[in-house]
Amino acid sequence: MSEDWAEAAVELNAGYTVVDADGTAVSSVPRARVALQGGFAKLRLPGTATVQVVSAPAVRLITFPA
Repeated sequence: MSEDWAEAAVELNAGYTVVDADGTAVSSVPRARVALQGGFAKLRLPGTATVQVVSAPAVRLITFPA
């Protein structure tokens, strides 16, 4: 299955985090590559070598640039 990745800012709900390039757990990401698949959001954060996956309930807001 192909994935459509897009640049976006991501905010997670309280209690949910992803790991940034410094290894810090963060709940807000000003810039990431995002792919939505089923009930999940896949995140590629700048400076990281992994894809992090969060479930739909973890996501508060995803903002795509106009």
